[in-house]
Parts: sequence; structure tokens; C-alpha cells
Amino acid sequence: MQTSESFRLSAVLSFSGGLQDAYTYNVRGNVFANAQTGNVVLMSQNLMMGNWNSGIKYMLPLLSFATGVFITEQIEYRYKSSKGIHWRQIILLIEIVLLCIVGLMPVDINIAANMLVSFTCAMQVQAFRKVHGYGYASTMCIGNLRSGTESLSHFLRNRDQASLRKALHFFSIILFFAIGAGTGGILSNVFYVRTIWVSTFLLTVVAVMMIKENR
Repeated sequence: MQTSESFRLSAVLSFSGGLQDAYTYNVRGNVFANAQTGNVVLMSQNLMMGNWNSGIKYMLPLLSFATGVFITEQIEYRYKSSKGIHWRQIILLIEIVLLCIVGLMPVDINIAANMLVSFTCAMQVQAFRKVHGYGYASTMCIGNLRSGTESLSHFLRNRDQASLRKALHFFSIILFFAIGAGTGGILSNVFYVRTIWVSTFLLTVVAVMMIKENR
């Protein structure tokens, strides 16, 4: 199994994903970095009520997220067979640089900051999609909750230990996401815009873990 699919790496990514959502919501104008469903709801509501500025505020991170997925897929296609560097390490490097920049951006350009965070979140969720072979999302919970509950139902019906292990993986990922969100909320009151640098540190840890795998 690749390091990119290990539980500990996925736990770090999920913690970081939760922290990023709490950061953009608490510090950057009540916008979700990861939960694009929430942004769609708020965008549509504001646009239909004629609140154009607020509607655009939620639309731009959504478009940025889609762009992040697109660019990540292009990088994977171009560098998947590269011998020098793993394509996921390229993604991590881009994320680290962009989030470092976000931590330097003042609150009067929150829209640009939210777009960058959503862009990096999209790159992460596109690049890291499996934990122990199970498809998951490191920056959101709804799919993990569905898969975990489905696996738990299978276990209760069939007593299949594999289903139980799968359920525990998904619920644990959700737990780490929740802890990251709570931590992000607390740290936002202390470090404010620079709270996002915690994610840059965590992503650096992930990159080091993958370097060790390559060696």
C-alpha cells in the first residue's frame, strides 16, 4: 500500500481540511473552503434575492474549486509516470505555497483568499482519494458519513469484519476532520489570518512522509 493511502496520512489531511473550513468561515467572511454544497445554497439564495455581491462572494470559491480539480487532473496526467518526483508531491508543494500566501493576505481581500483556499482544497481532494484502498474525501464529510454508515449496516447484518474495519476507517476520518475544525475555530481567535499556516505545516509533514516512501 502506498503512503498516500495510509490511514495516518489521511488523518493528517482530514485534520487540515477541517481546519481550513473553520478558518475561512470564522476569519474570511463566513465562506466554506471545502463544503461547496453550502456555498451553492448561499450563492443561489443571495442571487435570487438580488444580493449580487454576496452571491458572487460564494460563487467565486465554487469556480475556484472546480478549477483546482481540473488543474490537478492535468498535473496527474502529465507527471504520473515521472521518475523524478511523485505527482502528488507537486500538488502538495503548490498547496503549501498558496496557503503561505493566504496567511499574508489582509481581510479586505477575503474573496481572493477564499478562492485560493478552495483551490488548494480541490487539489487535495482530487489527489488523495483513498485510505487503505477505500475511496474517501479528506476535505468534506458527507461522502465519508454515507460510506461509513453503509459499511456499519453491512457489518450488523452479516458480521463481516472487513465491513466493520471499513466503517471504522470512515468514522475515524470524520473524527479527525471534526477535531481539525474545532482546532481551527479556536486558533482563529488567536492567530487570525495566520491560522492557515498550521495547514502549511501539516501539508509539509505529509510531503515528508511521501519523500520517505519514495526512498
